[in-house]
Amino acid sequence: MIQDLRKLLYVEDEPDIRAVAQLALGAVGGFTVELCSSGEEALRRAPEFQPDLILLDVMMPGMDGPTTLRALRAVPALAATPAVFMTAKVQPAEIAHFKSLGALDVIAKPFDPMTLAATVRQIWNQCHG
Repeated sequence: MIQDLRKLLYVEDEPDIRAVAQLALGAVGGFTVELCSSGEEALRRAPEFQPDLILLDVMMPGMDGPTTLRALRAVPALAATPAVFMTAKVQPAEIAHFKSLGALDVIAKPFDPMTLAATVRQIWNQCHG
């Protein structure tokens, strides 16, 4: 039985990108989306929100995406929550590095708002099919 993907935690420091992602994932994709502007905010809000999937920007001030993922993995309720990095750094070696940190996959930025939800679902289904 494949668990349905419903709740996404999206961590992104750029307000414009957060707004586009909210539309792409919430309005277009039909997901419940919790937006966080930093790794620190994600650590505060994720345990209560209990996301099915975490989408993490890689380049953020303070805690970057990989550091945020490590910190989230240390929270027992989130230790097994799948995560996907979102970044402009999508050379094969970079993608391999991000996957070695525990990410399911990497979504290239800038992303297409009309296909972002479908891309997220495809990654989820590949890992849960």
